[in-house]
Amino acid sequence: MIDFRRGAPVAGSLDVVWHAGRPSAEHDPAPGIQVHAYSEHTVILRQNKSVHFEAPFLFLFFGNDRALLLDTGASADPARFPLRETVDRLVADWLERRPRPGYGLLVAHTHGHGDHIAADGQFADRPRTTVVGPGLDEVTAAFGLTDWPHRTGVLDLGGRILDLIPGPGHHRAAVVFHDRHTGLLMTGDSLYPGRLYIEDRAAYSATVDRLLDFCATRPVRHVLGCHIEMTTTPGEDYPRGTTYQPDEPPLELTVDHLRILRRALDETADRHGTHAHGEFVLVYRD
Repeated sequence: MIDFRRGAPVAGSLDVVWHAGRPSAEHDPAPGIQVHAYSEHTVILRQNKSVHFEAPFLFLFFGNDRALLLDTGASADPARFPLRETVDRLVADWLERRPRPGYGLLVAHTHGHGDHIAADGQFADRPRTTVVGPGLDEVTAAFGLTDWPHRTGVLDLGGRILDLIPGPGHHRAAVVFHDRHTGLLMTGDSLYPGRLYIEDRAAYSATVDRLLDFCATRPVRHVLGCHIEMTTTPGEDYPRGTTYQPDEPPLELTVDHLRILRRALDETADRHGTHAHGEFVLVYRD
């Protein structure tokens, strides 16, 4: 059995250049999914922008009893986006070094927008696999998130514990995942270097406060959202639909960015529309 508590939060590697598409998407020789091992038990995947402009990041966490795949990307077609094949290979490689019978897979989501759930169907017939639906009732039932959104939950992958923090505001059933083993905080589309679309500003503001309270008592090594949409010029983003982004900043943010986000929300509390703030852009849609 792996002791996921010892030395936590353990260090990982973000020494990676994310593939950001090609000027001619149809001539991009890169695979549909880029795979990066953050640590020996944690994998970050990115969908190729030449396959879908959203190019979401996905996360795979291995526990002693089962793995968690967080989000399934923006494309359903396994020929162009072979997510099931990729995950099966990664699980098989991990189990080859750590054999154990009956190993399971849990497929869940940061939230239920189409660019995060499109390949759910690829896992529908996979043995020993549970796919959590993206609706609020499905999410709260699966993770025991009673009194939504005021109470956090816990997910146990077999000695590897993740905290689940309700995160509505961008999506009514959004959840933020904190992995105690690595200290990674997966914020979905609630915070990332890009356009932060706010559907419900009161709920979103409460989510930011909830995350700040959580981070005040937990070690967080990196804040990882699900997209990169900014350039390296502060406040300047790539237009929506861009399939080639040669001047991307890193994916990882920090807890300080949550504090910056809190101030940005306060400064724009009575405004509407779009407001650039360095590493991200607020987009009010209410």
